[in-house]
Amino acid sequence: MAEDEGSVRVDAWIWSVRLAKTRSLAAAACKAGHVRVNGERAKPAQTLKPGDEVRVREEGYERVVVVRKLIRKRVGASVAAECLIDNSPPRPPREFVAPVFERDRGAGRPTKRDRRELDGLRGR
Repeated sequence: MAEDEGSVRVDAWIWSVRLAKTRSLAAAACKAGHVRVNGERAKPAQTLKPGDEVRVREEGYERVVVVRKLIRKRVGASVAAECLIDNSPPRPPREFVAPVFERDRGAGRPTKRDRRELDGLRGR
């Protein structure tokens, strides 16, 4: 499971320690610029070494972890927790997250009143 020598790709490591649900999502996050290694934007194939700081940006929240062990295969949550040091700030409370407004399918275009309500929700 743990590898002392060799190198591991950023996207594979993010997936294997359960910071992303799939490896393709981890690679997409790297390509989109949501992953930084030691302050620099990371490409999916960039290699990691123990001691590197990895920052993964999620919906309005940033995970900050330090690489402890290099692994290539996805492992259980308890083993994955041993492979990183989590320095992430606490998540913001749910009431600070902006509410999502959804219209019923087939409801047509929003009226002027609906648009004003939407803008009020978004804080405009």
